[in-house]
Amino acid sequence: MNGRPENWERRLHLAAHPFAYPLLRGVARRGPVVRVPGVGVVVNDASLARGVLMDGETFRKDGPGSPGDLWTPVLGPSVLLNMEGDAHRALRRRLTDLFTPAYADELCARVLAGPLDRLRARLADGAPVDLVDAARVMAGAVISEVIGLDLSTEREFRRLFEQGERVVSTVSLRTRRLSPSQIRRARAVLDPLGDAAAKAYAAGDETTVMGRMRTLGLSEGEARGAAGAFFLTGTETVATFTPRLIALLADSGLLADAAEPDGFLDRAIDEAMRFTTPTPVMLRSVHRAAAIGGAAVRPGDRVLIATHNCCRDLGPFDPGRPHPPELRRLWFGAGPHFCIGYPLAAAQIRRVARTVLDAAPLRIAGRSAARNVLIPTYRRLTVRAAGGAR
Repeated sequence: MNGRPENWERRLHLAAHPFAYPLLRGVARRGPVVRVPGVGVVVNDASLARGVLMDGETFRKDGPGSPGDLWTPVLGPSVLLNMEGDAHRALRRRLTDLFTPAYADELCARVLAGPLDRLRARLADGAPVDLVDAARVMAGAVISEVIGLDLSTEREFRRLFEQGERVVSTVSLRTRRLSPSQIRRARAVLDPLGDAAAKAYAAGDETTVMGRMRTLGLSEGEARGAAGAFFLTGTETVATFTPRLIALLADSGLLADAAEPDGFLDRAIDEAMRFTTPTPVMLRSVHRAAAIGGAAVRPGDRVLIATHNCCRDLGPFDPGRPHPPELRRLWFGAGPHFCIGYPLAAAQIRRVARTVLDAAPLRIAGRSAARNVLIPTYRRLTVRAAGGAR
């Protein structure tokens, strides 16, 4: 490897978080568990992080300094990302079959057929393609289908993505609560989406996500909350990752390998997820006295799982290296809060990446880093198929 993957990824992180990222990486050198004033108890070790995530009784998402503090005023009290205990387990059981791999793949195949055909044609013509914009359009198309919106054009999909981006951009790595004005702005975006989700829920069409929620026994309020949670947590994560995946493969000289139908792409996606860590930190609130790796924590303490530090500890980007068990898809969580939308994200990423890679040989024609965003990403990543028509 030539080192460029690490260099560009560092640029993305520094552009997104010029002060917080050096602090985060500096804390990693202080040990597996570090108490940082004003931040909380930072966990930098994958095994310890997995232990925290698996213990939903001690380390919760609904206490002070947790995601519940952040999102409950916007999404309501009954969404998976701000629940614990029996209520969380009951809702999780009802949602278990919502995004099966087969259903997720069928949904993406149907929804992305048109956008992917247009992307494929542009690449075949040798036209420059901004993968950042393309990924946003794809993410907007999929989440539109999930919520039950009646959107059909790339302009509409792009605008939907931008609405979510505006909400998420109000959050930084240090944010504990949204201000009243931030809550009002978020509700102005999310309430109409909730109305659309409620309409799809009432229609009860079992081919739609909201209709399936009704069949699975969720209430209308739970369906509205789930739609908002999917919109906030899934759209930007997938859209920001896909250009970074292609850039990592290009900078490592592995685009040709990823284009081969031998399973390499799936391994490359997992490794790129590990290396980019689309969820760089996860938050928990301590519910009862405990210890993390010998470090005592008290009720009310805020635990910041530095997922990025845990994942980067394995080393440079290398799709040929297996992941140890404690690291397996840690970026999607673990235990009772493992991301329920993972199959949908994986299906979307795989289809978009395969379409791009099928146009190989590719070259990166230009790129720049996005600034002041929550999830590090490219502002622009332009690629061109070297073998396309002119």
